[in-house]
Amino acid sequence: MPTSTPRILLAGGGSAGHVSPLLATAAQITHSCPEAEVIVLGTQEGLEADLVPAAGYELVTIDKVPFPRRPNGDALRFPGRFGATLRSVRTLLREREIDVVAGFGGYVCPPAYLAAASLRRPLVVHEANRRPGLANRLGARRAAAVLTAFEGSSLPGARRIGMPMREGIAHLDRAARREQAVRGFGLDPARPVLLATGGSLGALRLNTAVAEAAAAFIENGAQILHVTGRGKAGGMPELEGYEVVEYVGAMEDAYAAADLALTRSGAGTVCELTAVGLPAVLVPLPIGNGEQALNGEQVVAAGGALMIADGELDAASLREQVLPLLRDQDRLSAMAEASRAFGITDAAEVMADVVTGVARRA
Repeated sequence: MPTSTPRILLAGGGSAGHVSPLLATAAQITHSCPEAEVIVLGTQEGLEADLVPAAGYELVTIDKVPFPRRPNGDALRFPGRFGATLRSVRTLLREREIDVVAGFGGYVCPPAYLAAASLRRPLVVHEANRRPGLANRLGARRAAAVLTAFEGSSLPGARRIGMPMREGIAHLDRAARREQAVRGFGLDPARPVLLATGGSLGALRLNTAVAEAAAAFIENGAQILHVTGRGKAGGMPELEGYEVVEYVGAMEDAYAAADLALTRSGAGTVCELTAVGLPAVLVPLPIGNGEQALNGEQVVAAGGALMIADGELDAASLREQVLPLLRDQDRLSAMAEASRAFGITDAAEVMADVVTGVARRA
């Protein structure tokens, strides 16, 4: 039975693409509905194991039970393991009197969605990628609301709200913060800055190409803030105006410092770049089901980014395509405007309102 206190289970985990929007939504729920009880369902192996408790939320873990892709021993053990996980989630929903389950994708979502369906608890699904994953295709069939980061989703009844993200990024004023951010990284505010990053784990092809092209950028009056990924900063050239860091704790500082970004096109990255209006050169990761290329297509079509295929990225392409763009302030300004027009900054607020609204009506 529903109570005056909305009891909400947020399910998702594994990667930052699932955990970051989950935590942004949790923070907004806590802000807009302080009486709500928020519980997070995840695994011990994913990023959520560290990030969720650090953010102050209760984490309940279940075993990671991926759907088998081929007939083998794991496939034979799957029914029993998945059944046990499903029973655990059903028990959690009953004992904690959960009013709504909101899923962000990942291994924990299928048992969460099926348990909610069996107990007639409403679902809210958020899909980050243009090409939805298996878990959210399952959950969307009976969801009270299906929300997406991009237009054109194949999920039934999908509505684009953007990507829930931290307030520090969603409401960043790049122009007001630029000089302080550039100086904070030891760079010169009078010279343009390229932000190069392959994410927290780094990207070997990006790292190699940027390191090899760095001297040419510096010689032509530009600067580079190179976020290599943890443990990937060794062997980079030491040049004035080429700042190498393994990790940036507050990416809003890097976004504020940059005039142009060179990045992969994961859903979270694309949505953050457009929310802050930062022009970008996107290099989609060429593995998986092609979702990174799809994630970037609409921003490129809108004029906020360019795209270079992974196999075509090298030092020469950076010198010939990216360096001239970085030095073309008029073109960067037009791209920034197009990027900002495509971006959405209030997704966390909208997601929180939808989830709490469904919980109250349960």
